[in-house]
Amino acid sequence: MSSTDVFALSIHADYRCRHSGACCSADWDVPVELPVYRSLQDAVALGHLRTQEAARHLEPFVLEPDLPADAAAMLERTDAGECVFLERGTKLCIVHRDMGEAALPATCRYFPRLAVRDGRGTFITLSHFCPTAASMLFRDDCPLVIVSGPPAFPPGDYEGLIVTSDDLPPLLSPNMLMDRAGYSAWESHMVARCAESGISPEAVLATLERDARLLRDWKPGRIALADAVRDLPSHPECVVSTVALEGSLPLYEQVMRAVPDDLRPPPDESGLDRVFSDLVRPGWSTLFNPLNRYLAAKAFASWTAYQGRGIMTIVRGLEAALSVVRVESARQCRNAARALDAELLRDAFRSADFILNHLAVGEDLAEAWSAAES
Repeated sequence: MSSTDVFALSIHADYRCRHSGACCSADWDVPVELPVYRSLQDAVALGHLRTQEAARHLEPFVLEPDLPADAAAMLERTDAGECVFLERGTKLCIVHRDMGEAALPATCRYFPRLAVRDGRGTFITLSHFCPTAASMLFRDDCPLVIVSGPPAFPPGDYEGLIVTSDDLPPLLSPNMLMDRAGYSAWESHMVARCAESGISPEAVLATLERDARLLRDWKPGRIALADAVRDLPSHPECVVSTVALEGSLPLYEQVMRAVPDDLRPPPDESGLDRVFSDLVRPGWSTLFNPLNRYLAAKAFASWTAYQGRGIMTIVRGLEAALSVVRVESARQCRNAARALDAELLRDAFRSADFILNHLAVGEDLAEAWSAAES
């Protein structure tokens, strides 16, 4: 394994943008690096680049003193929250279409990629706020595995969590570090648990919690950590699938506390427990595969592994992610007034990742989830 290798989940390995326009109309601040800003500004000044028709009255760039570090400007947005360079009819990015991918700000080039780069290589998962990425959780044309050299993600300097040789590897527990081979084995083990057929996500989590507790007893000397991972029990835990939403709400609320006050949406959980029982439960057991693939996408390329206090923290983060999906599934079913199906679950994944990846502060989540190590 080389530090230049790139890895992804098989279900994400052939990702490509399908122009839903979701990211370009999400009312996000998009910083523009100085070289990119100069290139785009020159193209606008020369008439080689134009904004969407509805935004012709707007200056395309926001210039203000309190910009993020390394940003020379921000892309302007319309009153509807759309980037001024989003072509409404085709949902195409005008910059990408007219000037190529290299002309895009880094945020636009790399979304929805979420990367971790360490001494083993670059590991890329996706934010399922992207409708295309969310749809990939439902595919049945390939087994769920970790693949190297994914065609969608060639070697490159991906933005994300950069772990240098001076940084510590992930913790096994608060007082024990993992080595690279041991962590790779654990990461692969989590994905393999999620890939087991016909198992509920609740059973996957119970199995990973059992495995994490067993692995925490490992001490250096007798066998390598990677071998200890391979010696974990092969059978999954038998757990009844969730029957109520009540148990998910504390973890959901914990996640929401990690969202800055100015970004936190107003509470909207009242009555969702009954909705979950009436509308989510009937379809939940028919959607185990995409639910487990969502968990795999959270277990793989995990920032929490480096930000938290051990492998129990990682498992607690997976449990929290599933809790958010449960709440968002109930909300989708309530709003659509129908039982959970693939379409509503896809929208629940999108809402969950909007919260987990784009609103909540990752370090705050890892700190909260690290309570699982006690």
